[in-house]
Amino acid sequence: MKNKIFLYLFVFAALVCMYLFVSSGNMAKANMASIVKLKEEVSQLELDLQQSELKVLEMQYFSLENNDEALAYYEHLNLENPTRYISDKLLETNESKGDNPLIPYAGMQNDFKINKIKVLNHKWILTDFSDGKYWGELLIKYELKEDLGMDFTLTDHLLYTNSN
Repeated sequence: MKNKIFLYLFVFAALVCMYLFVSSGNMAKANMASIVKLKEEVSQLELDLQQSELKVLEMQYFSLENNDEALAYYEHLNLENPTRYISDKLLETNESKGDNPLIPYAGMQNDFKINKIKVLNHKWILTDFSDGKYWGELLIKYELKEDLGMDFTLTDHLLYTNSN
């Protein structure tokens, strides 16, 4: 009887060991598959990040901040951030009552105001304007004077038709 108990205990322990061995092998395979999948995902994300960085660099090509030749025009003025200064001066035109004086359209829903500004170089600005429902874009020529005054001249404009 004592021998049978030891035999059953030995068989039970052997079955538990065999179960642990098989399950650890399956777990190792699952973990390896998960690692491979995650490595593929990481490499795809790195590729996407690299493509995004290239797009950002391409988008920044027409930008005053990245144009050393255009920035050279403002070195003597000792402006810390010429783009911000120019943008602020252009946004000051929004402060006038009614439509922005640079926008050649009358606001239909509200007054047309400039929203977004892209300073392309030392001469041109691209802006977006809207009245809340209708919107358009402006190409503005500007001149930054020695006394840090600004002259803005509308070069071209467009108003998008509402697609509704």
